Amino acid sequence: MPVAIITGASKGLGRALAEALAARSWDLVLDARGAEALQETAAWLQTHGTRVTALPGDVTDPAHRSELVAAAWRLGGVDLLVNNASALGVEPLARLEELPLDGLRRALEVNVVAALGLVQEALPLLRASGAGTVIAISSDAAAEAYETWGGYGASKAALDHLTAVLGEEEPGLRVWAVDPGDMATDLYAAAVPDDPGPRPKPASVVPAFLRLLEERPASGRYGAPSLLEGQR
Repeated sequence: MPVAIITGASKGLGRALAEALAARSWDLVLDARGAEALQETAAWLQTHGTRVTALPGDVTDPAHRSELVAAAWRLGGVDLLVNNASALGVEPLARLEELPLDGLRRALEVNVVAALGLVQEALPLLRASGAGTVIAISSDAAAEAYETWGGYGASKAALDHLTAVLGEEEPGLRVWAVDPGDMATDLYAAAVPDDPGPRPKPASVVPAFLRLLEERPASGRYGAPSLLEGQR
């Protein structure tokens, strides 16, 4: 069975992707900072017959990243790595003049440095897979200028660029930065707590990711709304 590592997998898009892959007989290594929610997710997935290793921790910890890859190796390797764990840097979001620099550092550490660190750790197994794939969860804030989204958007723009370069350097892999579009997630609620909503549930964009995995287009940046539109 193929094996996926998904970070930030206890809820939101990470959990929705895990559920979809489990339904397609993938084995999973899941990460999140909240141990209780992560274990609940893993238990639910295991009732559907998939093998799940749930490892609570912080992706900025190199030892934790090594544990994730080692767990995937025990399941058979790494066929897919989804860098989904994200940090806003400040909650709620703030204008750049008020953005705490420690918050910006946190966003860069989680969204960029840790993501690359996990790629580096998993790269030998991804290369050996024969169908190794890396998905970096991006944001429209990486490409558009929205007031108060400067720090988070800058971190996602950096992640997009690293992802693009990785795709050039690793032609044997598929490497995609994917903007999921608007979603109702805890991250968005923390970013903009007074937003009236409603917004689409994360599960609504999962078919876009499944399409990428099925069709395996060239490495690059993709928007879930466009992928979903193409299926109609």
